[in-house]
Amino acid sequence: MSFYSSALLETDIVETLINFWNSTGLSGGLWQNYVMIAISFVLFYLAIVKKFEPLLLLPIAFGMFIINVPGAYEVLFAHPSETEKGGLFYFLYQGVDLVIFPPLIFLGIGAMTDFGPMIANPKSILLGAAAQIGIFVTFIGAILLGFNALEAASIGIIGGADGPTAIYVTSKMAPDLLSIIAIAAYSYMALIPAIQPPIMKALTTKKERAIRMEQLRPVSKKEKIIFPIAVTLVVGIILPSSLPLLGMLMLGNLMKESGVCDRLVKTAQNELMNIITIMLGVVVGAKARGDIFLDIQTLFIIGLGLTAFCIATACGVLFGKLMCKLSGGKINPLIGAAGVSAVPMAARVAQKVGQETDPQNYLLMHAMGPNVAGVIGSAVAAGVLLAFFGV
Repeated sequence: MSFYSSALLETDIVETLINFWNSTGLSGGLWQNYVMIAISFVLFYLAIVKKFEPLLLLPIAFGMFIINVPGAYEVLFAHPSETEKGGLFYFLYQGVDLVIFPPLIFLGIGAMTDFGPMIANPKSILLGAAAQIGIFVTFIGAILLGFNALEAASIGIIGGADGPTAIYVTSKMAPDLLSIIAIAAYSYMALIPAIQPPIMKALTTKKERAIRMEQLRPVSKKEKIIFPIAVTLVVGIILPSSLPLLGMLMLGNLMKESGVCDRLVKTAQNELMNIITIMLGVVVGAKARGDIFLDIQTLFIIGLGLTAFCIATACGVLFGKLMCKLSGGKINPLIGAAGVSAVPMAARVAQKVGQETDPQNYLLMHAMGPNVAGVIGSAVAAGVLLAFFGV
C-alpha cells in the first residue's frame, strides 16, 4: 500500500470516528439535561415505590427521562421534511397540539363516572364550584407577577387539577406555555396523595374529620340518563366553548348509563383510555427539556400551579366547614377537598384522611359527589375563561 493510500485511509478512519462521536449523545448535553434526568428519577421513585398514581406519573417520568438523554430530542422530535419522515414524538404530540387527546380523555372519564352521588346530594355541586376558586385567585396572582391575561388564565386552570382541561385551555390561549403547564397539571394530579392531606388536616379539627354522613338516597336509572343530556343542553346554551370537553364527558356517561352500549363503554373505559394515557403522559413528560424547562418563568409557573392547587383544596375544605355548620354537623368538611376534578384520586384521599381519624368512617361515596362536580366545574371554568377572552 502506498504512503498516499495509507494516509487517506487514516483520514477516513478519523473522519468516521469523529462522525460517530458527533452522532452520539456524549458529544453534547447540558447540565440542565442531567438535572431533569435526576428529577425524573425522583418521579420514578414516587410512581414505583410510593405508588403515587403510577398510571399517570410513570409515563410522564419516562418521557422526561428519555428526552433529556443528550441527542434524544433531535431524533424523537425531528420535524418531517422532504428528506426526513419526522420523529415519533413529533407525531404523537400532535394529539396534544391539535387538542385531540383532552376530549378523548373526557370521553373515557365520562364512561367511568357515576354521577349518582352528586344527583343524590345536589349540595355537593357547591363544593365542586368552591374548589374552582383557586383557578381565579391564581389568575389574578399571575397577572400581578407580570404574565399577560391569556397566560394567567392558562396558569390558573392548573388549580382545577384537570390535565385535559389545562391542555385544552392553554393550547388556545398560550400555546408557548403548553408543555410547562401540562407537566405541572399532571404532576400535581399525580401528587394529590402528598399535597392534599396536610392542607385538609390543617383546616379541620379531629371532631370534624370524624363526622359520619348519612347514607345517600338511591338514584334511578331515568335520573342518570336524563342528567348528561340536560347538563349538555343547559351548559352548552350558556357556554358553547365548554362543549368539546363537557360534551364528550357527557357522551361517555350517557353511553354508560343507557346500558345499551356495553362494547363502546368498555372500549372507552379501557383500551381507549389506556392508549391515550400512555401517549399523553409520555409526550407531556418529553416536553420537559432541561434547557427550556429550567428557567425563572418555568419556576414561577410551577409555583403558581402549586398555589392554585392548594387554594382550590383549601377553598373546598373551608366551604365544607361552612356547610358543616349550616347543616348542624351533618357534612364532613373533608369531602370539600374532593371538589378538585381529579377523579377518583381526590375522593380516595378524603376517604383515607377520614379513616385516619375513624377507621369505620366511609366517606368515599359522599366525596365522589363534589369530585364529579369538580369535573363539570373545571370544564365550565374553562368555558368561562375562553368566552371571557373571546378565544
